[in-house]
Amino acid sequence: MKKTKHFVFDANTLISAFLLSHQTTAARAYDKAKGSGTLVFSEETLDEFADVFVRPKFDKYLPLNRRMTIIGDFRSIVKLTTVKASVNICRDPKDNKYLEIALSASAACIVTGDKDLLVLNPFENIPILTAGDFLASF
Repeated sequence: MKKTKHFVFDANTLISAFLLSHQTTAARAYDKAKGSGTLVFSEETLDEFADVFVRPKFDKYLPLNRRMTIIGDFRSIVKLTTVKASVNICRDPKDNKYLEIALSASAACIVTGDKDLLVLNPFENIPILTAGDFLASF
């Protein structure tokens, strides 16, 4: 039996995937991850995505009610994982939660555009990739 790959996406990459055209690199990476594995999140990383996605600055891309629907739909397809690891290595401490969930879920990779995370590639043998690098690697 083949083990399902677990993928961690940071909030900004997800928001880019949902807000912009489905032809963007972030959207294609999201679709590929969803089709070839499982997206894993902790309550904290999922809450961050939802909190940021409802900000008024995104009204010009999608109305709030549509974004709320996306959040609900998204919650139903991701795997919530309990964080078992504690990490304090990232130069932006708010990003440690992505490293923690990746370790806890034995993720195949973290997909991000955040330089504070990318500089740590690889982290504990977990690749930290841009959306474009993810498309080329998986």
